[in-house]
Amino acid sequence: MIDKISAKMVELDRFDLAILEILQRDNKTPQRSIAEVIGLSAPAVQRRIKRMEETGTIAANVAVIEPSHVRHEITVFVEVEMHSEFGATHDATKKAFAEAPEVQQCYYVTGEVDFILLVVVRTMGEYEAMTRRLFFANKNVKRFRSFVAMDRVKVSLNVALDPKLDRS
Repeated sequence: MIDKISAKMVELDRFDLAILEILQRDNKTPQRSIAEVIGLSAPAVQRRIKRMEETGTIAANVAVIEPSHVRHEITVFVEVEMHSEFGATHDATKKAFAEAPEVQQCYYVTGEVDFILLVVVRTMGEYEAMTRRLFFANKNVKRFRSFVAMDRVKVSLNVALDPKLDRS
């Protein structure tokens, strides 16, 4: 699971927020360039980035891949309802979803269903095999419902940063 640090523990000022805005657009932006834009030295920017990585504010530095360029043409949103939300079987289900390579994102949610999954696969046959493995073989899965995306209108991992977070 994702480790979480209390927002109260992570102090962000206007320079941190400016750094995060730039890195969200392109995390390969040279620290020297960031420093010039926000008015700090490159070593100060480097220290701030390192601190934000260590505290988990910057959770990862990754390449965002266009799925169709690697022949993963099908995106499916899946609602999953469980028989029971408690105990070892529920924890095992969370673990299975988290470890499945087809599952790009998984959220444990409130409401009529228990999980929402974002799944990216090459073919419907691959999706069917995943459903057999993750849903039909799991006796705690009561039902699931699939929604196949017809078009990717917007895809982003950016977080809209609120200038009110600046505590300086």
